[in-house]
Amino acid sequence: MSTTDSRQTTEQPPHKPKFTFPSALTVLAVVTIAVWLLAFLVPSGQYDRNASGAPIQGTYHRVDSGQSFVDRLNDLFLAPVNGLYGVQDEKTGQVGPDLAGELYGSAGVFLFVLAIGAFITVVFATGALDRGIGRLAHRLRERGALLIAGIMVVFSILGTVEGFAEETLGFYGLIVPLMLALGYDRMVAVGTIILGAGIGVLCSTVNPFATGVASSAADISLGDGIVLRFVMWVVLTAVTVAYVTRYARRVRRNPERSITGFLPGDRDNNQEDVPESAEEPQLTGLHKAVLVTMGLVFAFMIFSVVPWASALTGDADAKPYGFELGWSFPQLAALFLCAAVLIGLVARMGEQKLSSMIIQGAADFISPALVIVLARGVTVIMNNSKITDTVLHSIEGIVKGTSSGVFAIIVFVVNLPLAFLIPSTSGHATLAMPILAPLADFAGVSRAVVVTAWQAASGWMNLWVPTTAVTIGGVALAKVGYDKYLRFVWPLLALLFLMICGFVAFGAVFT
Repeated sequence: MSTTDSRQTTEQPPHKPKFTFPSALTVLAVVTIAVWLLAFLVPSGQYDRNASGAPIQGTYHRVDSGQSFVDRLNDLFLAPVNGLYGVQDEKTGQVGPDLAGELYGSAGVFLFVLAIGAFITVVFATGALDRGIGRLAHRLRERGALLIAGIMVVFSILGTVEGFAEETLGFYGLIVPLMLALGYDRMVAVGTIILGAGIGVLCSTVNPFATGVASSAADISLGDGIVLRFVMWVVLTAVTVAYVTRYARRVRRNPERSITGFLPGDRDNNQEDVPESAEEPQLTGLHKAVLVTMGLVFAFMIFSVVPWASALTGDADAKPYGFELGWSFPQLAALFLCAAVLIGLVARMGEQKLSSMIIQGAADFISPALVIVLARGVTVIMNNSKITDTVLHSIEGIVKGTSSGVFAIIVFVVNLPLAFLIPSTSGHATLAMPILAPLADFAGVSRAVVVTAWQAASGWMNLWVPTTAVTIGGVALAKVGYDKYLRFVWPLLALLFLMICGFVAFGAVFT
C-alpha cells in the first residue's frame, strides 16, 4: 500500500461545525437591518393622537416620511445610540440624540438592569441564598413531596419578583444528588428547578426584566395588572408543583416508570431518607440578616410601584392615596444600587470586595441591557420612517371586530414565535410592545392585559425551547436527554397553554 493510500485510510473526514442558534444580540442586529430595508417598501402613515398620545382608531392616513436615503442611512448608523438616549422632538416626532423633547431611548431601563445585576451579584456573593435553599432542602429531606414543593415555591417566588432563571444552574449539584437519595430520578430534579423558576417568570408580577421592561415600553406602571398576575401566579404555580410531585410519587413507587431511567450509581444511595448524620447547612447571623434585607428590598419595590388606589378600588382613574410613591425606573435603579451597598455593609464585605462585586454584577448584566438598547433602536427606525402606525393599522384589521377576550388570546398566540426568535424577554418586550400596546386601546382592553399576555407567551416558550440556556443547560447538567425532557413536560405545557388563554381572556373582559 502506498504512503498516499495509507494516509487516506487513516485520515478522518472533517467534522461539520454544529449549528448553534445565534445570540439575542445577533438576532436583533439582523432584525435592525431587515426592518431598515423593509422601511423602503412599507408605506409611511400615522394616526391622529389624543391628549395622552394614544392613537385614535379610524384616523390612520398616509403621510410622507420626508426622509432622504442619507437620513435613513444615518438612522441605521445611530440606531443603538438612539435606542439608549435618543430624544423625540415634540413637533416632528423624529428621534435623535441631539434633538429637544422627551427621552425616547431606554437609558432608564438600561441603568435599572445594571443596578439589578449589581444587587443580585452582591447577594449571591454573600452565600446567603445558596445556604438558605440548602438548609430548606436538608430540613425537608424526610418529606420528599414537601421538599419538592418547597424548593419549587422558593424558585417561583424568586422568578416572579426578579426573573430568577439562569441562576438556577448553580443548584443542580445540590438538588440532583438529593433527589436521587430520596428515591426519585433525575427528571424530578430537572422539573423542580426548571419548572419551579420558569413558572415564576411566566407569571411575573414585578419581574423587572419582563414585566418592568414591557410596562415601560407600553407606557404603563409596573404595578398595573398586578392583581391578575398574582392570582395567575398562585394558580399556575400550584398546578406545576402538583404535576412534578405527581410524577415524583409515581417514580418512587415504581422506578420502572421513570422517563429517564437511572445511570450507573444513581440507585446506590437510594434510601427512604437522607441519614440523620448528614450535616445541616448552617445560617449565620450575617446570612439571616442578608436574607431579611433582600426580602425587605423586594417588598419595598412592590410597595413603591403598585398603584394602590386603582388596585384596591378597581377604578383605573382613582385618585392616588397619599402614601403611594408611584416610582418608576429612575427611582428603582437608585433603590437597587443603594440596596447592593446595604447588602455589602450587612455582610461586612469590605470596600474592595463590595466595589468589585458591584462592577462585576453590572458587567454580567450588560448583555440583557444591550439587548434592550438594540431592540429600542429598531423602534426608532420604524418611528423615524413613519411605518410604526402602518404596521399597527395592518394588525388592527386582523383583530378588528373580535371580542376583548379573543383579542387577548390572539396577543398571547402571536407572541409565541417571537419568543422563539428572541429568547431575551427584555429584547422581545422592547421590540413588540410599541406595536401591541396601542392595539389594546382599539380593543378597549387594558394595556396591562397585553403585558400579561406577552410575558406569558415568553415564559411559556422559555419552559422548553432549546434556544434558552436555562433549559438546554439544565438538562445537560442533570444528564437528562432533551427529548426525554420534552416527553415529560409536554402535557403540562398543553395544560398551561389552555389556562393562560383563560386567564388573559378573563383579564381582558373584567379589567
